[in-house]
Amino acid sequence: MKSNKYKILVLSDLKDSSDTTIKTTANLTKFISGDIDLLYVKKPIDIVESDNQLSSMRTINRDYIASKNKIESIIKSIDKELNINYNMTYGNVKQTIKEHIETTNPDIIVIGKKRFNALKLSGDRITKFVLKKYKGVVLIASNENVLEPNEDLSLGVFNHSLNEDLSKKLMAYTQKPVKSFKIKKSSNKSEQDGSDATLKDTIEYVFEPNDNAISNLSNYVLKNNIDLLCINRENNDFSNASASGNLDINKVINKLNVSLLLTK
Repeated sequence: MKSNKYKILVLSDLKDSSDTTIKTTANLTKFISGDIDLLYVKKPIDIVESDNQLSSMRTINRDYIASKNKIESIIKSIDKELNINYNMTYGNVKQTIKEHIETTNPDIIVIGKKRFNALKLSGDRITKFVLKKYKGVVLIASNENVLEPNEDLSLGVFNHSLNEDLSKKLMAYTQKPVKSFKIKKSSNKSEQDGSDATLKDTIEYVFEPNDNAISNLSNYVLKNNIDLLCINRENNDFSNASASGNLDINKVINKLNVSLLLTK
């Protein structure tokens, strides 16, 4: 069992629904107990429109002040008892994130789900980059619905057994029965029983392994008002198509309009 608080890193570009992402993260800490580290990083080229060095510095300074004020405004609107720190920098986005992860060694990384099926942060495919480079727990936060701590959590699981500390902590706040979703294995592969003794009071939905599998999953997640869908990164090979019983994680992120918790 994990005895210390979770270290939670939020990657934000302060666009679209960044306040929703940060508030969801803050509420997550009330479920699992954690400290929040917010990283805002941006390419200078994204805001600088002039080759003049003095003009460029002024533009960056204005953006820094505006972004700092926005971050502090969001933090002030959140529970003051939470420990939220933030870092702001300008430079190579991917390299900065990589170095920050290596330095801080977070337990969970939170990224907001981008609109219009775009997996981009400040012009970079940061969601895909993080999922490839970071093997720990990642929360893809819904850009519309804040994860609320004051209501019973509607938890869904996909091909996943709740066998780790984080999931067990969430179970303490979860509505019963838990909704379990599964895509059948293709006929040429043996299918093992995915049931787990830790999943009590569970309703299971099983989908056929076809091109509509993700759409069907999305529809049933919506019908069941799922707040958070847990997917085990080790038990699911995201490199293969859904017809094999697995999911393309990029398609899942694009299609499902709920927060996704990718556990290890």
